[in-house]
Amino acid sequence: MLRGKKIRLLPTPEQEILFWKSAGTSRWAYNYFLARNEEQYKTYLANGRKGKKNISEGIIRKEINNQLKPITHQWLKEVGSNVMKQAVKEAGRAMKKFLSGAAGRPKFKTKRRTTPRFYVNYESLTRKNGGFHGEKIGFVRTAEPLPKIPKGCHYSNPWISFDGKYWYIGFGYEVPDRLNVELTGDSIGIDLGVKELAVCYAFGERKKTVFKNINKTKEVHRLEKKLRREQRRQSRKFTANIDHYETVQRNEKKPGRRPIWKRPIRECRNIERQRQRIILLHRRLKNIRENHIHQTTAAIVKTKPSRIVMEDLNVKGMMKNRYLAKEIASEKFYEFRRQMEYKCEPYGIQLVFADRFYPSSKTCSHCGHIKKDLKLNNRTYICPACGHVIDRDLNAAINLAKYFKSEIA
Repeated sequence: MLRGKKIRLLPTPEQEILFWKSAGTSRWAYNYFLARNEEQYKTYLANGRKGKKNISEGIIRKEINNQLKPITHQWLKEVGSNVMKQAVKEAGRAMKKFLSGAAGRPKFKTKRRTTPRFYVNYESLTRKNGGFHGEKIGFVRTAEPLPKIPKGCHYSNPWISFDGKYWYIGFGYEVPDRLNVELTGDSIGIDLGVKELAVCYAFGERKKTVFKNINKTKEVHRLEKKLRREQRRQSRKFTANIDHYETVQRNEKKPGRRPIWKRPIRECRNIERQRQRIILLHRRLKNIRENHIHQTTAAIVKTKPSRIVMEDLNVKGMMKNRYLAKEIASEKFYEFRRQMEYKCEPYGIQLVFADRFYPSSKTCSHCGHIKKDLKLNNRTYICPACGHVIDRDLNAAINLAKYFKSEIA
């Protein structure tokens, strides 16, 4: 079984320059593939839909290596050859998914909105004391040692990325499929929500566990308030740099406006510094939320139940509620589900997702009556049939634990 790992790097100034060059090369190769395919598709339409719609990634790589790299793009030689090769492959996979209907159209990567990242050749990546050795980048120190792997094996799909403050290397490595642990035989129901991140109920122990919503803590509120303040400051800096607006014809019906800057944005150092402050605030909030989800999922899995039951939430549909969209997005329900899936696997815990239309909140956990008129603001469940009074989220967690019990009976 493959386990993912992400380790912080401690590069020298010279290596950091090379990292930026490699990230730029990766972004350029990805965009070059998309640009050449757009040209090919326009040619295909101009010829009356005759010929090929797209160009394969193998042809693009040969074109770069044989025509561009030796003459006009000699700067490609400064970084590892696999940086360009893997970026084109990544763009090729994205295009195949689009043509098959499995994903949307791939977009061009921009310098400011795309995470800087590049591929490291897995065959030349070797573990060393205090770091690793990679193609063209030499020995790189790490904040913690790389995990040991059997001789003759390789780290899977290594990529180096920049999160706005530090460089990291991410890769996969083989671990045992199952841990030798004894499970309790219990069944746990998990109800995810906005008021609390998760309300868990252990069916065998009759025990309730509540994991708080980290977005309601004082520290997160302080950071969000600071983020809004810094975004306003950035907006004022942009406004002060606008000389006038130019009317442009964006489509046939509605004209638009385009700002004419007093100075080019790249020359405005104060705007760039403000942008960096905002990036670091976003990074801090993201790390707090992801760390809380890691702690929550680990605490649930370490109780070693035999079964865990969760709801199959329609997050895309929930996001259409404009009053709750921001809170739902910050809760990271998909990340919670992803972590539960890979953390349950080594323990042998069976993770079950209840049917999307299963009325876990509307069903009385005491008598089974379904209260169809239950509203979202009703936080206490009062059963009209038996008069049972219980917290709404706890009622849903109990029903989820029972749901799997009834399915296997």
